[in-house]
Amino acid sequence: MTPGNRVRAEQGEKPPSGSRADANRRRILDVALAELLRDPDASMDQIARAAGVVRRTVYGHFPSRETLIAALVDSAAAAVADAHRVGRQGVTDPAQALARATFAVWQIADGYRLLVALAQRSVTMAGIKQRLAPVRMDCVELLQHGVDQGVFDSPLPPAALAYVHEQTLFGLMEAVNEGALDPADAGRAAASTALLSAGVPTARARAIVAGLRAEPRK
Repeated sequence: MTPGNRVRAEQGEKPPSGSRADANRRRILDVALAELLRDPDASMDQIARAAGVVRRTVYGHFPSRETLIAALVDSAAAAVADAHRVGRQGVTDPAQALARATFAVWQIADGYRLLVALAQRSVTMAGIKQRLAPVRMDCVELLQHGVDQGVFDSPLPPAALAYVHEQTLFGLMEAVNEGALDPADAGRAAASTALLSAGVPTARARAIVAGLRAEPRK
């Protein structure tokens, strides 16, 4: 029994149905993300008011602010994993697949970059990296495939290079947050860096990146 349902049981109230509880949780997460990106110090009370629910409802789903932020990071990691998979889907050329996957990931990560900075206060980078492990494994597989095909030629093994690509994204998030990089350029910069660090010739990397097109956000 969740903390919220326990309170309701003690007061003789019926817990909300599964579908209603799920809808409330999704709404709280959506509103919390918007509020925290607007005000990183937003309290649980502020989030509850913005979501149109009582404070107890928020705590029923998320016992603490840290738990709420962790849930947002989980959602972000899942969205990044989906973007990486979809970005490379149906692309047989490893260089094209790497560029498209990286570019697609940035389209998602860009919306969460302030959250990542906020999450470091409570989730820690180690926790964020752990959540991104599935994406990293997919990246290693793609890089190894490119090495086997002779498309990639890096002094780093694929497992190490995947970490470099991951840290590049974090670095670009910070660069954008600090005003050192225009967010409009960051996605292609990420894709270009991924290709060049994998050993793709500069001319080919430029041609591939020039052909990247952002998918419309739903």
